[in-house]
Amino acid sequence: MATVELTSTNFKDVVSAEGTVLVDFWASWCGPCRTFAPVFEQASERHTDITFGKVDTEAEVELAQTFGISSIPTLMAVRDGVVLYAEPGALPAPALEELIEKVSAVDMDQVRQEIAEAS
Repeated sequence: MATVELTSTNFKDVVSAEGTVLVDFWASWCGPCRTFAPVFEQASERHTDITFGKVDTEAEVELAQTFGISSIPTLMAVRDGVVLYAEPGALPAPALEELIEKVSAVDMDQVRQEIAEAS
């Protein structure tokens, strides 16, 4: 599956959907972003059950500000509408694979219960 361009128009619908969404906040002038792009794209082709989205922080300034993106690339992992991971830095392929495995292994019923108890 190719990556999906995320904008202020479709971001909420894509990220709040059931399942796992990985979001890459990037910019064309960013060297580490250009290095990470093929790693992200290759992972999207291997993991067709996951939605891979990209946010161009230059075009979507408001969206980047909403999530407090101050360093790019920043990778965000969302599962069933819950942000489980959000960290800046370009991950090498093995680290991205490890993150995908960890996000897939999370017990979402437990996460929802912890969120409910914290409210």
